Amino acid sequence: MDKNYTTTNPEWAVQGNSAVMSGIEGIKDTTVGNINPYLNFSMKPKNRKVLTEDELVDGVTKGDRTVLSRAITLIESNSPKHFAKAQRVLQRLLPKTGKALRVGITGVPGAGKSTLIEAFGNMLCDEGHKVAVLAVDPTSSITRGSILGDKTRMSTLSRREEAFIRPSPAGGTLGGVARKSRETMLMCEAAGYDVILTETVGVGQSETIVRSMVDFFMLVVLTGAGDDLQGIKKGIMELADAIVINKADGDNLVKAKVTRGEYERMIEFIRPATEGWPTHAYLCSAVEKTGLQELWKVIQLFKEITNASGVFQRRRDSQLLDWMKSMIDDHLHNLFFEDAVITGRMPEVREAVLNGVISPTQAVAELIKIFDVKRASERQVDLFSNT
Repeated sequence: MDKNYTTTNPEWAVQGNSAVMSGIEGIKDTTVGNINPYLNFSMKPKNRKVLTEDELVDGVTKGDRTVLSRAITLIESNSPKHFAKAQRVLQRLLPKTGKALRVGITGVPGAGKSTLIEAFGNMLCDEGHKVAVLAVDPTSSITRGSILGDKTRMSTLSRREEAFIRPSPAGGTLGGVARKSRETMLMCEAAGYDVILTETVGVGQSETIVRSMVDFFMLVVLTGAGDDLQGIKKGIMELADAIVINKADGDNLVKAKVTRGEYERMIEFIRPATEGWPTHAYLCSAVEKTGLQELWKVIQLFKEITNASGVFQRRRDSQLLDWMKSMIDDHLHNLFFEDAVITGRMPEVREAVLNGVISPTQAVAELIKIFDVKRASERQVDLFSNT
């Protein structure tokens, strides 16, 4: 043993069996994670260059995945200065958007959505498409944290040059879709991705928001899931343009065929999600790569039929108006709760409600009465001004 080290016996150790070394002389900090002060390098991360609007627009237009990631990070930021810059970048990229086919994929946890998306995405890349995957991970209601592991789970697809995977935390939003998902989708379209796959958390009754931002909506289900009536009760089947029975392979193939027949019978009692398009159930195996080509042909046929009837464009128009309405709601919400007069009065009103002095309805009426939209809006800056 090196003579610079000494050994000692802890109280619990067997006598005569010294195994604990004293450590390096000169280091006084014995906390976990202590760094050797003699190491001659800096552990501080280097500051990345802040990209200008021109650099962001140029990089996204050229399909640079690193720049695209940074542009999306800018969009997801809650900082007011980042919001203004992100909106100006998005405005300049708008003419390059709208050409991709947007597909939403949902289903209960464990249905194999991520595995299916990876197999489906790889197939599309092999056929010459550029695929962007917006994977939304469940967020803890306690810590507000997310593992963001979908990119790791799609290991082969994430390594392909033709693919771009963006994991995002659900953040408690309806349907597991982040608030900025629509803008992220537009950024991916501007970068040249012609198929956008949006994977949701899959919470059953809260997928309406997903339906409002995609062209084709796919429900992934399992065999032997229990109460088949639940599918109808939740209303999720009313939103689906296709029902995919996944894991239809091996010993499960026979059960999958039976499940397909059951869903086909249930569909007869439900109004189609898209005018002029009959919803059907399909078998698929992400492991054996079966049913993927059939599924893609179904999606292409859907686009062809709905384009011819005008339903496709009407849905896109309706989605834009819904987006505008939700943005108005968000804007008014922020104006109200960030107003100085409201924030100054809020503690007193909150205390009065908790003590039973006034009802919540009376509290709302009082706050609305003192709220001045004109005053609150004066602090707003022009988004498209560089000043």
